[in-house]
Parts: sequence; structure tokens; C-alpha cells
Amino acid sequence: MKLIEEKLKESRGRVEGELKLVPESLDDLWHLKYVIEPGDVVYSLSKRVCESSDKLRSDKEMVTVRIGVEVERVEFHKFANRLRISGKIVGGIEDSGYHTLNIGVGKELSIIKEWKKEQLDRIRNAVKASSQPEIVIVTIEEGDAIIGVLRQWGVEEVTSIRKSYGKESSSRTEFFSEVLSALRNMEFMYLVVAGPGFTKEDFLKFLKERDPEIAKKCILANCSTIGVRGFVEVLRRGVISRIAKDVRIIEEAEYMERLLEGVAKEEKVAYGLEEVKKAYEYGAIDVLLVADEFLREERERWDIDSLLERVEEMGGKVVIMSTEFEPGKRLMALGGIAALLRFDVT
Repeated sequence: MKLIEEKLKESRGRVEGELKLVPESLDDLWHLKYVIEPGDVVYSLSKRVCESSDKLRSDKEMVTVRIGVEVERVEFHKFANRLRISGKIVGGIEDSGYHTLNIGVGKELSIIKEWKKEQLDRIRNAVKASSQPEIVIVTIEEGDAIIGVLRQWGVEEVTSIRKSYGKESSSRTEFFSEVLSALRNMEFMYLVVAGPGFTKEDFLKFLKERDPEIAKKCILANCSTIGVRGFVEVLRRGVISRIAKDVRIIEEAEYMERLLEGVAKEEKVAYGLEEVKKAYEYGAIDVLLVADEFLREERERWDIDSLLERVEEMGGKVVIMSTEFEPGKRLMALGGIAALLRFDVT
């Protein structure tokens, strides 16, 4: 995320004003989905139908104008690489009505709103993360490979390759060649090759022979399975942290592992809104885990942000977790909110 301009004012604990931003990746569009809310005002360039200035002509033409809308709905279209922001027109052109802004990578927008602390933190972390290296993870075993790209919200599976074969070396070479072909169509700075057994070592040897440049970017890692669970294992083993120390999803995976261990042992954890509120009342919360979808839903019902702020005032840490990735999905299955506790609450 690129921050172009910041016009914020703080008064009586409230931060209001405008941020002018340019999303630089799919990750940045995803972040904006959880920052932009109904009632905010967003400005950006957009196409509008305009009557011809020639009175003798009745045709219309499309013109590019800067439009401001009061947000009513925000949709993240991951596979279309765009964010759709719909609402009532409040500025930029004379006529009224409704309009949808289509925000893609590289398109500037201005957001005017009352900013919550976690929203500003999210934006600033996205700006900081823009300088991180791009990392691709290949989880591979005999005849089966799944490739993912490390995003700020998790690992996105981008392709899978499956090829059945016996002991024929030519078939195995064909399988490795297909995986290499997929990698050649991607841009990355680091490649993590992980999986059970020795297939990963054989694939690295193949890379050194067929494409030494890609092999130079390669780091080996162990995991017991491939796919989503394999990606999570790679993150937990700290391989990515040695490459990009500030990758937030690693922290989320570690907290979720601690939470599940506590649930299994029935000690020093709380999950579900009522249990978490009880732990808060006892001052027992060390780390509060909140799923982003849960946060969005609860904001429509009550002032959940005040709970987050009070937890921080009492020395607790608040972590907003992505439901685009496995740890966040598990948290949603546990009620969307949980806490690691300083002590048990009975």
C-alpha cells in the first residue's frame, strides 16, 4: 500500500480525516475491505455517462470524473482483482444518484471517516509490508504438487498439479517439468519447497539441472502433508519468518496453535463472546483474538471496538485474524472471538 497523503485530526480520543492511498497488490484491496465501512466517504476516478455538449446530437459519451460516494456496500472480488464500493453520490459531479467505484491495483482513492485504531494499524502495516519480498511455496510429494503465494492475509493456493505414475523415471521427470513450467509463469524472490519424504530434495536437484536461476531462490522445508495444512506447517516451522520477519500470518498461526492447545487441556483460554466478556471482567486477557468477519458483523450490533480498546488499556494485546486463511477460519468455528488468558477463570 502506498500512502500518498494523510490529513488526520485527533480530538477527545477520536481520529477523523482523510487518507489518500494507492493499493499496490491484491493484499491491499483485501485490507481496504475491512477498513471501509458504511457511512464512510470514498473518492476516486470513475467513468460516468455524460450528455453530449452538442445540442444537435442526442448521443451520450463516457467521461472520467472524480466521484465521492457515501458508502453503503463494499465487496472484495478476489478473482477479479478489484474492490467494488457502492453508495450515494455526495461529491465530484453535479447530479445525484448512486454509483459504484471499481478500485483495482494502482488506482488512487481517498477515504474520509472516523478512524478506529485497528484500522489505522492495518493501513500502516500494509504500507510497511509493501517492501516485503514475494514468496511462493510449493508443497510436493510423489505425483502431487500444490503451489501457493504468500499474501498478507495468508497463503493463496494458485495451482495444483497431479500426475499418476509408477516407477518410470520418465513420468517422474514429466511431473517435475510441469511443476517447473508453472513456476516459470510466476514472479517471486523466494521459493520454499516443502513436503514429506525425499521428493522435495529430488525436485530441487531437478531445478538445479533445468533452471539454476530458480534453484538459487529455493529453500527446503519439511511438512507432513501438502496443500493448506502443509502451508500452515511451513509457516509454523519459521521458514518464512527467516525470509520476511514481519509476515503477520505467522503470528496468527502461532496464536491459533496456542489457543487449540489450551482448549484441549481446558486451561488458560476462553472462546465465544460470553466467555471472553467474562475473562475481560476478571482482567485475565493476555491476547485477544478476533476474526475480521466476526468484527465486521458485531460492529453492526454493538460497540465491540470499546471492548478491544479496554483490553489494550488493561495491558492485553489485540490480534485481528484473517478469515481468508486457516487460522482465522478455525477461530470463526470457535465463535469468532477467543482469548489467551493470564490465569484461569472459573
